[in-house]
Amino acid sequence: MLIITKVKLASFLQRNKSFILFILLMSVFRSAVADWYSVPTGSMQPTIQVGDRVVVNKMAYDLRIPFTHINLVSLNTPARGEIVVFDSKAAEQRLIKRIIGLPGDIISMKQDKIFINGKPVTYQAVTASNKGTRLVETLGSIQHAIDINTQTNGQLSNFNAVKVPEGYYLVLGDNRRNSADSRVHGFIPHHELLGKATSIAFSVNYQNYYLPRTDRLLLDIYSI
Repeated sequence: MLIITKVKLASFLQRNKSFILFILLMSVFRSAVADWYSVPTGSMQPTIQVGDRVVVNKMAYDLRIPFTHINLVSLNTPARGEIVVFDSKAAEQRLIKRIIGLPGDIISMKQDKIFINGKPVTYQAVTASNKGTRLVETLGSIQHAIDINTQTNGQLSNFNAVKVPEGYYLVLGDNRRNSADSRVHGFIPHHELLGKATSIAFSVNYQNYYLPRTDRLLLDIYSI
């Protein structure tokens, strides 16, 4: 029986070697080079919507051994304002957030507004309603919209000045009062970073029979 099983297995591998090689190479590519992340929550709205499939460049910061977090070569470090995907040990799940504080920065928040090294971040009002306010926030060369939902409590709207340790980052969601980020889980260690979010491959509307959102196809995240 064992001999027959081995023969069948060898025959299966021989017949399907091209397909198996393709799957193996694709798995390595997705693990070490690029992948996409399915966004299940609205913590990054309005930039990223629920149902977006976000393309992640896994070589943006580090070259790692496939299927591990073992770093072979450090290629770059995140810039302020970039969106990153990371495996959060503190949250026990994969998250996507925006880099706000870099190592050595002193960050505080007062009434939903960020201060970096004692200087206020620039904001510009876009829209306001009884549900909240949408602002354009400027972080270095990156401008992006944030939502402040005034219908929720403001317990995450303020925090005292904290210094970001070396090798760590402070991250926030763009949906500022509806995001479990560094205000909840603490600083993000560099080794937890999986890569930089770059674009939206495609998006589906969960509330409309999973139909695709054609206006979000191949959309550059930093142009939204």
